[in-house]
Amino acid sequence: MSTFDELNLNNPLRNALQDLGLSTPTPIQEKAFSVIMSGRDIVGIAQTGTGKTFAYLLPLLRLWKYSKDRFPKILVVVPTRELVVQVAEAVEQLTTYMNVEVVGVYGGTNINTQIKLVEQGLDVLVATPGRLLDLIYKGALKPKKIKKLVIDEVDEMLNLGFRHQLLNLFDLLPDKRQNLLFSATLTEEVEDLLDTFFNFPKRIEAAPVGTPLDNISQTAYHVPNFNTKVNLLQRLLEENEDMNKVLVFSATKKLSDVLFERLAEKYPERVGVIHSNKAQNNRFNSVKSFKDGTYRSLIATDLIARGLDIAEVSHVINFDIPEEPESYIHRIGRTGRADAEGVAISFITEKDGGSIEAIQALMNYEIPVQELPEDLEISDELIEAEKPQIFMKNLAINLPDIEKSGGAFHEKTEKNKKVNKKVRYADKMKLKYKKPKTRGQKQKKRKK
Repeated sequence: MSTFDELNLNNPLRNALQDLGLSTPTPIQEKAFSVIMSGRDIVGIAQTGTGKTFAYLLPLLRLWKYSKDRFPKILVVVPTRELVVQVAEAVEQLTTYMNVEVVGVYGGTNINTQIKLVEQGLDVLVATPGRLLDLIYKGALKPKKIKKLVIDEVDEMLNLGFRHQLLNLFDLLPDKRQNLLFSATLTEEVEDLLDTFFNFPKRIEAAPVGTPLDNISQTAYHVPNFNTKVNLLQRLLEENEDMNKVLVFSATKKLSDVLFERLAEKYPERVGVIHSNKAQNNRFNSVKSFKDGTYRSLIATDLIARGLDIAEVSHVINFDIPEEPESYIHRIGRTGRADAEGVAISFITEKDGGSIEAIQALMNYEIPVQELPEDLEISDELIEAEKPQIFMKNLAINLPDIEKSGGAFHEKTEKNKKVNKKVRYADKMKLKYKKPKTRGQKQKKRKK
C-alpha cells in the first residue's frame, strides 16, 4: 500500500497531513489523485466513510495557485449545511501551511453576513445549491471565475429536489472548467447529468456499489413494535459498555422526537436528536455534544446521514429500516471508519420484510439474525403511527342553512313575479286604443 509521500504533494500539504496523523491514502484518494491532477473530469463512486472529501481536496489544493482575484476558483457544492461546515473545516485543516481563504455558505442564516464574507475575497467556496444561487443573483459572486467544480453527494442532492438548482448552476458556470462528481450510487439522474455537462469523465470506484465495508459487523433482531424496540435499545445500552458513541437512525422526524423523549427520560443529558426541523444552532450543538462524548447517543434521520462526519462512531442502530436499500449502506458507513471496527444493528418489524430483502440483495449478503433476550419486555401497546388506519369515503351532503336562507318558500323578486299567460288580440287592441276595435271588420253573413 502506498503512502502520501509517494503522491505528488507539496510540503505544505505533507506537513498538514502529518499534523493530522495521516500517512496512508484510502483507495479512493489514491485512485483519484493523478486523474484530477491531469485536469480530466471524473465521477467518483465511493461509500460514505471512504475519504471522499480528501480525495478531491488534496489534488485541487495541490493545483491551486495564489491569485489576487477576490472571486473563488474552486467551488464545492454539497446538499446540507452540516456538510458545508465539515468540508470547509477539511479545507482549513489541509491549508494550515498555505495562504488559502475558504468560506462556507448555506441557507437558514443571514445572507447579508455571508455576502460580506464573500465580497472580502476567497479562494475556495463551499455551498448548498440554493444559497449559492442567491449569492450569484445578488451579484456578490461571479461564477465565471470558477475553474474547478466539485459536486459531492450528488445522488442525495437529487433526492432532495436540487435538480433544478443544479441545472441553473451549470448554465451560469464557464464552459472551460474541470468537473468532479462524487456519489455513493450512480442513478439514472446522475447519469443524465454526466452525459449532458461532463466531458468524457473518468469513472473511479473505490468499492462496488452496495458492498458493505468489511470492518463492519452486521446483526439484526426481529421486533414486533415501536415500544419493544425502545425496550431492546435501552437493554443494549445498559449491557454493552462499548456502545459509547451510538448513532440511531429513525424513519421520520416525528418518530425521532418520540424516541428522543423516551430515551431522555432514562438517560438525561446523554442523548440528542437532530433532523431538518431543528434550528441550526440546535443541530450544530447536538453534533458537537456527540463528537466530544457529552451525548452517548444521537438520534438522526436519513437526511443527516450524508452530512455527518463523526470519527469513532462505535455503533449504528437502524431503529427503523430505510425504504431505499442504498440508504442502509450510507447509514452503516457512519461506523467502522478509518479502518476501525464498527457494528451495525437493525430492528426489523413485520412490515420491513421487503426492504430487508432488497438491502440483502444489493449487498449480496444475508444479515445474521439474533434471538431477542428471553426476559425482554415485549409490549402489546402500539403508538399512533402503528395503529391501522381506516379510510372511509365522506358521503355527507352539505345542506343549506335554512335559517339563513329563509326556508324553502320565500318572497319572489319583482323580476320573477311575472306570469306567462296568453293574451287575446282583441284584448291587446282594447288595451292599446282604450276601446274595442271593430271598424272594418267583416260581418259574417247570417244564414237564411
